[in-house]
Parts: sequence; structure tokens; C-alpha cells
Amino acid sequence: MTDAFIPLARPNITDLEVRAVTAVLQSPNLSLGPKLVEFENAFSSYCGTKHAVACSSGTAALHMLMIATGVNASSEVITTPFSFIASANCILLAGGKPVFVDVDPDSWNMDTTKIASAITTNTKAIIPVDVFGQIADYDAILPLAKQHGLRVVEDSCEALGTEFNGQCAGAFGDAGVFGFYPNKQLTTGEGGMIVTNDKALADHCRSLRNQGRDVQSGWLAHPRLGFNYRLSDINCALGIAQLERMTDIISARSQIELMYRARLTDEPRVHMQKIRDGIDMSWFVFVIRLDDRYNQNDRDRILMALTESGIGCSNYFAPIHLQPFYVAQFGYKPGDFPVCEALAARTIALPFHHELTENDVDRICTSLQSRL
Repeated sequence: MTDAFIPLARPNITDLEVRAVTAVLQSPNLSLGPKLVEFENAFSSYCGTKHAVACSSGTAALHMLMIATGVNASSEVITTPFSFIASANCILLAGGKPVFVDVDPDSWNMDTTKIASAITTNTKAIIPVDVFGQIADYDAILPLAKQHGLRVVEDSCEALGTEFNGQCAGAFGDAGVFGFYPNKQLTTGEGGMIVTNDKALADHCRSLRNQGRDVQSGWLAHPRLGFNYRLSDINCALGIAQLERMTDIISARSQIELMYRARLTDEPRVHMQKIRDGIDMSWFVFVIRLDDRYNQNDRDRILMALTESGIGCSNYFAPIHLQPFYVAQFGYKPGDFPVCEALAARTIALPFHHELTENDVDRICTSLQSRL
């Protein structure tokens, strides 16, 4: 008998979410209705910020913030090459130039010691990424940004629920961004959110998401170029229900992480992300790094073997600067960001979702270790 397939990820949906979505479908308000405001208010309260702006995706949120913070064709924005590609693409979408700095080999976040040397007279902003849920080192980033007059947009798409010394992810910079894809801690199917304490920034993004209408404008009044980056009340209802369950969702994911850590902490052939002191993690994924004795071909062989044995897995992430259109446009080459490249060549994302059992984790870890 073949073992059942273990998927890499799956959303945590209950009858509460089903009822919430059904109620909206039975109402006359499917978009720009009361659930949008309710979701935004609940979310800003959760994150401890004054404002929240719901939109169609985390990518859309990042794009709007680049425009709202003034990024244009003369701008450079500093970010990390070890991330989902949207954290760099949003800069290009606004006409700016991404400037990468390498990552820390232990935390896997942006190496803050390399930021100062990347700042030029054209630098407009910094986009740190809270990789896999770990909040970036804002104690180092924010003073540097203030010194040079730079905006800080926190890509917290993977970090909802993480806290550093009691402060929520997304609430450190000028604005923070979350994404709600089905593999995230909270999902709305597709969707995103901006959080900020800056009312002008929030109002600008509300306008951009709704075809450039100002908050008080009529339906056919468009003071600025905008987009259809709206989030429907259907999605918002799902998000409200998920937000009500966040404590349980985060706790369930933490239990899975503890199972993995118990089985792999003493395994010398793999390494785990080092979590900084003061961080209370909300786990997005469980990613391991193979030891330096292995190379990318070894990693890819292991991924294939795990998949063939019925275990969902993936590499996580590929270096952004080595994506074909970044190479073509900017001339990046292997070796430009060696820590990122060494990390990306050896990462394996293991199954991570609320339905995993101890037997599942045992099977996954046994299968992994037998192929190392």
C-alpha cells in the first residue's frame, strides 16, 4: 500500500469561514461594502497601527507603497535578493531600480552591515523582508534610514503574528505589507494589506487601489492614475473569520515547527534559520538548509526523491538577481551575492500545515534523512 501524499501546504479553513463567506454572498454588498471596513479595522487593531488598507495582493500593496512613497525612474530602493520576487519587482513596477544587499548567513534576513555602503544620492527607500516570518533587524535599519532620510517599507507578507519585543511585524517602518495567499498564516484566497500610522500614506494607497479616486471623490472622478487593486467583501469576510482564529492558527503551526525541531536539531547535515533574541515567531513555512558538504545538485536530487515518495517539498527561494530578466536588465552574475546564492542552493521547504500529524513529521524526517 502506497503512503498517502503529504502536501507542502494547505489553508486552514473551518465552518466559521464558510458561514462568513456565505453571509456575504446572500447580501447586496460584494465589493466596497461593510466587510472591507470591518476587516481593515480589525487588522489595524491586531497589528497595533492606526490604519490598514486592504487590497488584491501583497504585490499590489508593495507596488502602491512604492508609488505613494515617491519612487520613480530616478530612484533606487535597497532590498534583499533572498525573497519572493515581488519584493523587488514592485520597485521596477514603479520605475525604480532595485539595489540588492546580501543576507546574513544565520538569520537569512538582509545583512544590515551591508546597507550603508549601498546607499547613494538616488536611494529613496529600503524594503527589508521578514523572511519566513522572522522580523528584520529594525534596531539597525531604522536609525540608518532616519540618518539618510529614507522611507522604510516592511515586507511582512510572511510574518503575520510575529512579534519583536511585543511589537507586531509590519509596525516598524513607515508602512508594512502582508499577503494572504492560501499558504499564509491568514488567507483570503488572494489578497493583501498595508498597515501604517501615516494617514496621508494610507489615503494615497486607498486612492491608488480604487482607480485613482480620492476617498471622498465621486465614482467617475479620478484625480490620479490608479489601479483596480480592490479586495472584495467576499475575501474580507474570509479574512475577518481567519483573524478571529489567529491565536489558534499560530499555535497549531508552532506545534508543527516544534515537532520538526525535535527531530532535526541534532541532525548535523541540516541547519535551521536562527531566530533572533526577542522574536516570538509566527511560522509561515519550515525551511531547512543543507550543510555545505552538499551542493545544488544534491539538493535537487533530494527534492525529487522526496516528491517521488509522496512528500510535497520545494526549494525556497531562488536568488532574485539571477532570474533571467534581472540578469538581462542589470547584468547580474553568479557570485554577486554569495551568501544568498549559497543559501538558496541548499534550501528545502518541508510540508507545513495544520493537518500534519506526528506520524507525518516522522515519515518526512525519516525520508529526508535517508536521502542525505
